[in-house]
This record gives sequence, C-alpha cells and structure tokens, in this order.
Amino acid sequence: MMVRILCLLIGYGFGNFLTAVFVVRKVKRCSVFELGTGNPGMANVKAQCGFWPGAIVLLGDLLKTVLACVFCMLLFGRGHGISHALLFAYAGLGTVLGHDFPLWHRFRGGKGVSCTCATLFFIHPLYGLAAMGVGLVLTLLTKRLSIGAVAIPLAFLPAAYFVYGAEMLALTAILSALMILRNLFNKGHSRGDGGA
Repeated sequence: MMVRILCLLIGYGFGNFLTAVFVVRKVKRCSVFELGTGNPGMANVKAQCGFWPGAIVLLGDLLKTVLACVFCMLLFGRGHGISHALLFAYAGLGTVLGHDFPLWHRFRGGKGVSCTCATLFFIHPLYGLAAMGVGLVLTLLTKRLSIGAVAIPLAFLPAAYFVYGAEMLALTAILSALMILRNLFNKGHSRGDGGA
C-alpha cells in the first residue's frame, strides 16, 4: 500500500507543474487563467496564442506524466510486489490530480486530458491508443472536445478489468470520474470547451 501512496504523491508533485502557466506568461505576458476560457490546457492556449504555444503545452503536460511514471518505475519497479502497469496507473492518477487540483494555485487547475491520455498509453499502449481513437471520433462527430475527452477513460474500462483486474478497473473509474467532473460539470474558472 505504501508504494501506491508514494506513486500517487510523486505523480501529484509532477502534476503541479502547469505548462500553460509558463507558456502564456512568456507569450502573452498575462495569466493563463485570464485568457480565453481561463483553462490552463492545450486547447485554450492554442486558440488564444497559436499552434506552437499550444503544442508546447501539450508536450509539457505529456512529459510530466511520462517523467512521473518513469520515476516511479525506477524507484519501485523491482521487488515491491506491484506490476509496472499499476505503478504507471498510480503515478498517472497522481499526475492528473496534481494537474487538475494544483496545491500552489489553490487547487485551480486544468482538465487533465493530456495527462490521462499519457497515463492510459503507459498502462497499455495498444488499448490506450484505441481509447484515444474513440475519443477522437466522438470529438469529430459532436464537435465538442469535452465529449471526446470523457469517452477516452470510459473506453479503457473494459481493457482495465479484463487485462489487469479489479484494482486497475477502480483506478480507471477514478480517472473517468475526474474527466467527467472537470470536463462536463466544471463551471468554476472555465468559460467554454477549451480542454486539456
């Protein structure tokens, strides 16, 4: 249990780094929370600052998830009685929590789309990509990024259970609940559908 808690905490620490805050400060000389929808994510930054700033935010948010997962694997990947997939799941969940609810910004963060996608890919690349494909199709059909974002972890649920079991199912369900909360019911700082 201690390894799981430590992976969550490590992931949370990495997740607190909001790439969009630094990119927007550099490009626009203002707070990302005052820009567009107010969401510190790739879609908002791309819409307000252009393609390359949006791409940097996306890469930064993916990278912090990758770093959290790799760091946890290096620390706990051997002799701790936990699979690599579960290490990645706990580290990734921690990163999503840190991104969505950063301590240093009074728990006012992003929507966790990029971090969730990176987490699912780390757990199982093939099923992670398949889940992202479902999200992409629904985004194109509905013209709403939030719908596609919510669909991604939901589409991963069957693989989580049948490949890894009940614990992975529970973690993926938490990721799904966070995605629903942040993308469909978050009326706090966001003023639109600018996700990630």
